[in-house]
Amino acid sequence: MDEKEIQSFLVISSVVLLVIIFTMISLFLLFRKKKNDLLLEKKLAEQKFEQEIAKTQIEIREEIFRNISWELHDNIGQLLTLAKIQLVNNLSTDEVKDTISKSIKELRTLSKLINPEALKNIELKQAIQDEIDRFNRLNFIKANLVIEGETKALDHKTEIVFFRMLQEFFSNTIKHAKASNLCVTLKYLPNMLMVIAKDNGLGFDITNTENAGIGLINIKTRAKLVKAEAEICSKINEGTQLTITYPYQNGNS
Repeated sequence: MDEKEIQSFLVISSVVLLVIIFTMISLFLLFRKKKNDLLLEKKLAEQKFEQEIAKTQIEIREEIFRNISWELHDNIGQLLTLAKIQLVNNLSTDEVKDTISKSIKELRTLSKLINPEALKNIELKQAIQDEIDRFNRLNFIKANLVIEGETKALDHKTEIVFFRMLQEFFSNTIKHAKASNLCVTLKYLPNMLMVIAKDNGLGFDITNTENAGIGLINIKTRAKLVKAEAEICSKINEGTQLTITYPYQNGNS
């Protein structure tokens, strides 16, 4: 190999080497950019999730305060008015004591809801049971909670989202469905939790887009937030059913 060929070989080798180095640097920078983009996307998703959780907590708190306001005005107010009437009419002391005792019991129940720690320590099964008890106590509707399988504690934020979804369903049942019965079932299956809420109210045409109120849309949106699925089935005069399906995350709750 003469000197000219050697020079040509060196030039070609240098060019190839530079191309390889440039390609490797480009791939590295591209990989780094994609990694940073993924980290940023993950961070933004986490921030959005936390914002939605905070929003959900505020909505739960607002719903609780609305309930408290109503109970103070209509329920406890009526009990205290009754006690006053009993005193004016000189009814037996036992009757007056019984009425006042009921008022105190109702106030104690409400005071637990007002406690700021109540929402922080929310536990799905107990939160639902408290709502069921309230409905029955105030004769809103005949309601019951059924537990199937071995109870599993879910992520706290997931339970908050589930409870808000159920709150919206309950609100629709109480205010619009004119139902007489409400049943909530928690099915703890080996790999997933199924939450089923069903009423026997008026129902509606699910195919009519005008019936897709903001509450029903929020339920489905919130389900996606915690990687669950929400299905709403309804027929006119046959009631409405909400089914939430939640596969346990990473093989656990």
